[in-house]
Amino acid sequence: MNHHFPVRVYYEDTDMGGIVYHANYLRFIERARSDWVRGIGVDQNAMREAGLIYVVRRIEADYLAPAKFDEELLVTTSMHAVTPARMTLIQEVTRDGQPLFRAQVTIVCITTGGKPARLPAEIRALR
Repeated sequence: MNHHFPVRVYYEDTDMGGIVYHANYLRFIERARSDWVRGIGVDQNAMREAGLIYVVRRIEADYLAPAKFDEELLVTTSMHAVTPARMTLIQEVTRDGQPLFRAQVTIVCITTGGKPARLPAEIRALR
């Protein structure tokens, strides 16, 4: 199941050269992950109230081509793997089908006190 999230590049997303500043790709994929989680029916506010939160444990990123001001991009999120303790997502930012950025993101769940926890059942069921 792929999730698609459109992003437009705003002036604030660019550097002095008019291209997307590298750290902003992480913002784009974060927004897409939040939208994906909401779309599969996970209420992160309810999770937090129950004492659990998602955190990024690892990101492996490849910058493939630049994006520029006012371009329309698409972030695609897909599940790569899931275990009781972690899920790995593949996220890709494209422009008109051309890959610009690709990341493998490992997500874990912790308690609000910072201790490791199992992923919620609805995420583990996505295997």
